[in-house]
Amino acid sequence: MKPRDSRPGKGPRSGATSSNKRSAAGGSSRGAAGGSSRGAASGNSRSAGGKRVDPRDARRDPRDAKRPTRDAKYAPRAAVNTKRSRPPARENTGPRAPRPDQHGLGGSQIEGRQAVRELLIAQRRKTFEIWVSNDLDENDVINDILALAADQRVPVRRVPRKEIEKEARSEAPQGVLAMAAPIPDVELGDLLAPRKGNVPAFLVAIDGVTDPGNLGAILRSCDGAGVHGVILPRHRAVHITPTAAKSAAGAAEYVPMCVVGGLPTALKQMKDAGVWIVGLSDAADKNIFQIGDLTSEPICLVLGAEGAGLSRLVKERCDLLVSIPMGGSLSSLNVSAAAALATYEVVRSRVAKTK
Repeated sequence: MKPRDSRPGKGPRSGATSSNKRSAAGGSSRGAAGGSSRGAASGNSRSAGGKRVDPRDARRDPRDAKRPTRDAKYAPRAAVNTKRSRPPARENTGPRAPRPDQHGLGGSQIEGRQAVRELLIAQRRKTFEIWVSNDLDENDVINDILALAADQRVPVRRVPRKEIEKEARSEAPQGVLAMAAPIPDVELGDLLAPRKGNVPAFLVAIDGVTDPGNLGAILRSCDGAGVHGVILPRHRAVHITPTAAKSAAGAAEYVPMCVVGGLPTALKQMKDAGVWIVGLSDAADKNIFQIGDLTSEPICLVLGAEGAGLSRLVKERCDLLVSIPMGGSLSSLNVSAAAALATYEVVRSRVAKTK
């Protein structure tokens, strides 16, 4: 075995010593000089407050802050709600009823004292709410409305007149407004069905009347004359608006009404059922007082539109055209006045034949 080398710096003790000396001398200087610079360059330095600082922040473009990071760029997107948000609920500022059928008779809003009173008396449809002006003086009609509403448990609100005028759709609501279910219409077959006592059918068809005041006046005359039903076309004709209901003065609650898709087709159906179709026309040779025995048969009077009169197809479906004799300078009457005269002429003739 060879003896250990005892020369200085060769043995383990001397090596440890020299190593320690280097770490104490050169190592400490490098740590103080080069180590601190490496720490600043390699990101191991800390700020004065002790917070870790990324040196790359000093080299980063300020515009990078607006750009999404890699993690944000490839992150899964949140679910997008594609459903439309509902609009905010409408503030309930006035009486409201279920929306009526666009092709029905209408009549959900009733204005005027007499019309509202007859609505409550007839009880053909549900009444939801009644508004009464708080400045109305008590009278028989108002007292009847309040009493009938109390009996039927219909809410009554006392409101300023301005509120009623704001909600009204007629010119003069008379301080009373009601909301009810739409007027129910009947089928044409029901109007043609046999009646008790074999009373012949008495019907009125309206060809394109567009003025609600005229329609209301026609309904009032039909109710007074005992007409069994009124036929209205679905399109290009007025139905029961607040003005029509007010002009009818409650007659819309009693006269059965039928809405048909086409009036010429409905007239043909009535002819097939044995009903005589008599149209009112200014150019007719015969007048209403010469219809004779037709009044004792099932009959339907057809009224034309304001100004235009009967349409061509409707005229072709009529069995007879009659006029109203005019002894003055004017050539014709208003359609509502003509309806009153013609319907009561049928009644007069029928009464005369029964005596």
